[in-house]
Amino acid sequence: MKLHRRSKNNKKPILRQVLDLVPAYILRKSICKFQTDKGCHKYKTYDQLVALSFGQLGKCYTLSDISCGLSISSTFMVDLGLKQNPVKSTMSDGNKHRDYRVFEDVYHQLIKHYRHTLTDKRDRAVIEEIKDETIKLVDSTTVSLCLNLFDWAKFRTAKGGLKIHTVWDDTLGLPDYINITEAKLHDSKGLISQIFPKGTIVVEDRAYFDFDLFSKRIDAKNVFVTRLKSNILYESVEELDLPDDRDQNILKDELIRFTGKEAQKAGLKGVIFRLVTVYKEDENKVIHLIANQVDWQAITIADLYKKRWDIEIFFKLMKQNLQIKTFLGTSENAVKSQIYVAMIVFLLLELIRRVYCKGKAAFSNFCEKIRICLLHYLSFEYLCSINGKVQKVVKPPGLTLFDHDNFCVQTSLVM
Repeated sequence: MKLHRRSKNNKKPILRQVLDLVPAYILRKSICKFQTDKGCHKYKTYDQLVALSFGQLGKCYTLSDISCGLSISSTFMVDLGLKQNPVKSTMSDGNKHRDYRVFEDVYHQLIKHYRHTLTDKRDRAVIEEIKDETIKLVDSTTVSLCLNLFDWAKFRTAKGGLKIHTVWDDTLGLPDYINITEAKLHDSKGLISQIFPKGTIVVEDRAYFDFDLFSKRIDAKNVFVTRLKSNILYESVEELDLPDDRDQNILKDELIRFTGKEAQKAGLKGVIFRLVTVYKEDENKVIHLIANQVDWQAITIADLYKKRWDIEIFFKLMKQNLQIKTFLGTSENAVKSQIYVAMIVFLLLELIRRVYCKGKAAFSNFCEKIRICLLHYLSFEYLCSINGKVQKVVKPPGLTLFDHDNFCVQTSLVM
């Protein structure tokens, strides 16, 4: 897959180059699947993708900001592939009525299309004992909403909110599945299926602690690591030896059986589990980890649970750098459309960052570079090489994009 360009300048603005990473056949396939362009003559699915992507990358807080930003130059609109700039009312109708699943489908298709490229460029911590295994991290994040405006997103009596339930692929370094629900839905009910292909390692927090789920995962040959709840009854079967010269944060390693009625009802009577007690120095607390794997080293189970930090960082990056806390519409469809477009943008930015940036480039800093240069006609390679060092002007700049644009003709004021 050839992504690199050698020249400094490009005939397309950065925004168009980002969107061009979405293969046309993927977009067409999703549009046909959900018929999102049926009966639409002006504001098509591609136009909405451009508008919402511009809003994400440009941190636009209103539809008026997007409309104004896209209409800054007719040349710019042509280079984006637009026939006209979308106005506020048109964008509002599109966000409300165009099926958000078209953007969800585009995201999943992009994951499949770029999986090998993203994986090859992935810089991650590898746990040697399970370096070739498939690891999935499961968690959710809550976004607060005003219940008076978002009446469909019920959370508490006087508060609204939504949850983004996420399955993070450790090898890929991106979510390969997300589901958006109202915030009152419990984490353990947020995914359509919590059973994964045979051999998959699933890492979760204690919100997902469920005996029935454990039983189903054991039957499906899934390995899971989660935290033990404080009120769970169990008996110790055997305490395992710990190494003397390493892994000093492991306090105890033992084999246990659950003895409570719920565990027996789920068919777990007599099933042996691993209980690893770990001291977390950074938080000065002790945590108890449960796994259905009895052969690994205790430190492997501890390191697996530590990987949950990756998905927590992802949630923070999304909220800090993209628009998933301030929404451009109040309907459920509008909110989900915006979140799935944010996911598409996040994936494309990660793709560019991993392929073009040399060394370790922080996502937040890279995102700011894209935002600053969004309207510039530069290649990705040159953009990623900008480092903020002093540069002297060699010659006066040539004509800008807008010098011959009717939008920029200056008029004198009549005094």
